Amino acid sequence: MIEDFGADGEGAEFKCDICIVGAGAAGVTLARELLSSGRQVLLLESGGEKYETAVQDMAAGHNIGFPYYDIDHSRLRLFGGTTAIWGGRTAELDAIDFKRRAWIAHSGWPLHKGDLEPYYRRAHTLLDLPTFSEAAVQGFEKRFDEVVLQRSLLLFDEKFDRFALNNCNDLKTAPDLTVLLHATVTGFKTNESGSVVKRALIANLKGGRGVVTAQQFVLATGGLEVPRVLLASKSPAHPNGIGNAHDLLGRFFMEHPRARGAQIVAHDASKLLEMMPAARSYRGRRYSILLRPSEQLQAREGLLNTGFTINVRKHAGERQELGKQIFNALRHEISPNDLGRGLWKTSRRISDYLNNKLGKKIKSRKLAKEGFGLYAVLRAEQAPNPSSRVTLSEEKDALGLPRLNLDWQFSDIDRESAAGAMRALDHELKRLKFGYVEPAAWLEDKNTSWEIDPLISKHPIGGYHHMGTARMAESDKDGVVDADGRVHGVENLFIAGSAVFPTVGWANPTLTILALCLRLADKLKTAD
Repeated sequence: MIEDFGADGEGAEFKCDICIVGAGAAGVTLARELLSSGRQVLLLESGGEKYETAVQDMAAGHNIGFPYYDIDHSRLRLFGGTTAIWGGRTAELDAIDFKRRAWIAHSGWPLHKGDLEPYYRRAHTLLDLPTFSEAAVQGFEKRFDEVVLQRSLLLFDEKFDRFALNNCNDLKTAPDLTVLLHATVTGFKTNESGSVVKRALIANLKGGRGVVTAQQFVLATGGLEVPRVLLASKSPAHPNGIGNAHDLLGRFFMEHPRARGAQIVAHDASKLLEMMPAARSYRGRRYSILLRPSEQLQAREGLLNTGFTINVRKHAGERQELGKQIFNALRHEISPNDLGRGLWKTSRRISDYLNNKLGKKIKSRKLAKEGFGLYAVLRAEQAPNPSSRVTLSEEKDALGLPRLNLDWQFSDIDRESAAGAMRALDHELKRLKFGYVEPAAWLEDKNTSWEIDPLISKHPIGGYHHMGTARMAESDKDGVVDADGRVHGVENLFIAGSAVFPTVGWANPTLTILALCLRLADKLKTAD
């Protein structure tokens, strides 16, 4: 059932067994998994079915650290969340990403890759995708020494708006589920000891106000909004916000920063592009191949699990191509309403078609032109850094919730790992007599934390991946939630999404978000 929380909601009360806050990929997946649990579920969404400017404005905040996208442009408030502009890239975290790595401070998950394997398989099924296997890259020539460089895959989900309301008819008709639109959670209230959440406060821009009581609450609003709501939920039992007894909530903000790693001087560029295609169709699926330092090399040289692709790009400082200017305008400047997203989808379909059908010819012609070269483009892992964080500002939104300050910070190991990945590529190209690399100058500049180049990607800063701000750990002295996503010290409050990632690897987070949600759903089904 779908309801709209309107202006007549003053003093409204909602009761349920499980309240899920946020109808993005995480919230929708949880709701679906709980449909057959016999529990009454309430799914709250701050926005509506479509994009609304006034609602989106509540996501605005301030960048006070390393330059980032405008905060309100980096996620969407509507049913389906930011998946409304999702590029469909999926990948699993590697086994090393879950491990405690002695050379990376604050690394290590309280679970292993094996704990998520069955849920990764289920997540692939949810997206109608095959699992990753060696068979998926048959036909890709193996030349690189896997003791130095390992290959990984990105697999594309080609379905647009998978989590939009028009693709969620099962939720619309489910007898034990209510979807409440335009219901923004402005805070949680606990019992006197702070050990149990008793209710969530909800409000909207039309003047509606209400409360939700539930046996369990799940906060699934993304890596920025999760700490925002919890930091604002102050009480005598939680004077610094819920889950913040040791000042960890909001810290360790991580992205997957992009950068130009090196120019590749190749003896046969076409051969190298054939080995490392940016996108390739195989058995009806679209893949992309990425290289990363081997796990042996990471341990030996103290590197992060930073990945990179090889592609044709304009030289640094050149004028951006008109087609990419148009695409970026569609992606970043046009309002993401139905028309704006429709234009973006059309441009993406055209781009994907041209790359699939004419990609080799287009790249060969570009390389023959002045101003173009072959480059390694970084899709980096960022190390957990407690100084990289979100905090509450003095400014408030229309509902009275403090806006965010984002202080994005880098560590020396971020740049040093990128440089190490380029050294590994140089080693292999020379060994194979394919050529060599000329590392980007910023990699050797200790006064430069990171360098953004608008010419290397449609998303040159990062992937809109907001991770780590409510990290998972065995103890509240090291994190905000436990291995099940339960907030330390609060019996019935869980967090779903990439906010709980202690480390982030190179992989896009969506598949891991879904796997963790499936695991959490199994826990909630059996909870008292």
